[in-house]
Amino acid sequence: MPVRSRTRPLAPALLSAALLTAGCAGQQDAGSGPENPSSSATPHGYVEGAAEAAEQQSRLLLGDPGTGDTRVLDLITGKVHDTARRAGVTELTTDGRFGYFHGADGTHVLDSGAWMVDHGDHVHYYRAKIQEVGELPGGPGTSIRSDAGATVVTAADGKADVHSRADLEKGTLGTPARLPGTYAGPVVPYAEHLIALTRDGDAPAKVAVLDRSGKRVAAPESECEDPRGDAVTRRGVVLGCADGALLVREDDGTFTAEKIAYGEDVPKKERAAQFRHRPDSSTLTAAAGGNAVWVLDVTKRAWTRVETGPVVAANTAGEGSPLLVLQTDGALHGYDMSTGKETAVTEPLLTDVPEAATGEAPAPVIEVDRSRAYLNDPAGRRVYEIDYNDALRVARTFDLDLRPSLMVETGR
Repeated sequence: MPVRSRTRPLAPALLSAALLTAGCAGQQDAGSGPENPSSSATPHGYVEGAAEAAEQQSRLLLGDPGTGDTRVLDLITGKVHDTARRAGVTELTTDGRFGYFHGADGTHVLDSGAWMVDHGDHVHYYRAKIQEVGELPGGPGTSIRSDAGATVVTAADGKADVHSRADLEKGTLGTPARLPGTYAGPVVPYAEHLIALTRDGDAPAKVAVLDRSGKRVAAPESECEDPRGDAVTRRGVVLGCADGALLVREDDGTFTAEKIAYGEDVPKKERAAQFRHRPDSSTLTAAAGGNAVWVLDVTKRAWTRVETGPVVAANTAGEGSPLLVLQTDGALHGYDMSTGKETAVTEPLLTDVPEAATGEAPAPVIEVDRSRAYLNDPAGRRVYEIDYNDALRVARTFDLDLRPSLMVETGR
């Protein structure tokens, strides 16, 4: 399987992470003398069965709904790994390590073998073998959200099961715990709790903070009409609502919910319904109808509408980076998020998108990490790696033996 590539330099952010990791290791060595003999037996950051690396170990999970073929593309080595065929898959999601192949009768879980652990002042990056984990029940409409301790599967009927993250990391689904009641959207693990939306009849949904067993421990004052879309950021959990978004935060054990309103009446078809962002970033993007993109700066509690023209996909690495928009012309466009001005466009065109734009096939997506963006081209059977800090330069092109209509990035 041919892969065309260029050398990918270590980005400054990755160099910084490597230095922080080295500093963490140095701190460990300093404390492993005679007074603390046990600390040297298990080095700080040690994970059984995994190798720690100095830089992000990104991998792309790919799926072809037409054939059921799936692949894992290792972005460090350029190697493509075959994985089990999955017939009937219509959606692919991830929590940063595990890929969830959603089908009509269930969701298959694949461990990509690439992940990161953020300790706040430094980050650990890991790589391990790729392995099949198993099949979760739940058809269309099932959502899966995770943190370091729990993976919550919320079905379309609002019922939710909590799986131990440790079980998934061992390659098994384990026995989940059913949460009491039903919920008005995905249940999101956050700050060692669960953030859920509950609803009484036709009233607007309200935020409930649950412990890991499902017991309600807080109910910050809130209202969310027609909830759609959610994202976890460094500033808290963002929940999309008809009039904007709710930001749910934890501070020293106290949970609050704050409305970030659009500040104007927004037609239903132009509301933010699905957020895209770089993991851990506090800048979110969402389509604003067919010809514009919403940018939500969670730190500033502000929405910005960027008029772009026909939108197929959008994403951004965050503050200081361009807004990336794939348009129906098949080109990737870059915009200054503060001014709305177009700053770059790829030439020649990268992908053929008429089918995706008319809803006849999964639309291409833009995955973003700290130094690169990735765009799938199903018709061309390829994936592009884009240096978004260099006028959207195509850094590498990966040719594949399947139509990568579904794509997510792990290891971030």
